[in-house]
Amino acid sequence: MNTKKLSFLAIGALTMMSLFISGCGQQAQKEIKLGATSGPHAEVAEAVAKEAANQGLKVTVVEFSDYVTPDQALADGDIDLNSYQHEPFLKNFSAQHNAELSPIGTTILMRMGIYSDKVHSTKDIPDGAKVAIPNDPTNGGRALMLLAKAGLITLPENNFKVTIQDIQSNPKHLQFVELEAAQLPRSLQDVDIAVITMNYVMSGGLDVEKQGIYLEDKSEPLAVMVLAARTKDKDNADYQKIAQIFHSEAVKKFIQEQYHGTIVPAE
Repeated sequence: MNTKKLSFLAIGALTMMSLFISGCGQQAQKEIKLGATSGPHAEVAEAVAKEAANQGLKVTVVEFSDYVTPDQALADGDIDLNSYQHEPFLKNFSAQHNAELSPIGTTILMRMGIYSDKVHSTKDIPDGAKVAIPNDPTNGGRALMLLAKAGLITLPENNFKVTIQDIQSNPKHLQFVELEAAQLPRSLQDVDIAVITMNYVMSGGLDVEKQGIYLEDKSEPLAVMVLAARTKDKDNADYQKIAQIFHSEAVKKFIQEQYHGTIVPAE
């Protein structure tokens, strides 16, 4: 075999090896499926996916229309991560469905707040004021907890399972009106104050700065949304990188430009 033929075979072998290594590298870049509910959570997730691509990660956002399926899909392995819930909700799902899911980072704040078209401070709320709160058990209790933190009522414990019947003291003689959560923004013309979750603040077109008189603390567990993974994968380096991207300057800029303060990054 002559030298020229040997050189040709060597080049061919090197080319094949290069293609093999390149192919392996492409296979190593696993698609990461990030579940999120439609609306702000999915929009922020798309911004995260865009920034992740700049950092060499392929993230596909999978949208859901309800609040149970994303956790079930995560538990079943159909998606790798999800972003749409607070930690108490995640823990409750895990306990009820015997699922091993864990939070691996924080994403955005969805704070409940007290809103009004009639007063500008909790100190200005009149005696006998009408107060609208959500009529569902979880958010109703959450609303009462917020009113207690604002100093308007007292409760036996800081637990979102409390009801109006659990109120221990009501010095301003507040009159409670329980409504469907989606109706609360429209109720402001008929009541003195309403306690509203951020998703309905947004859909109702309310102005947080002008109409919001008291908001949940930024550390309130029910207000802090989390990024969840299967517990066995919680230390996965790529998943941890995505958790960090939620706090990147690119994503913070997107949130500020898109939501103008209604939704802010979690700390």
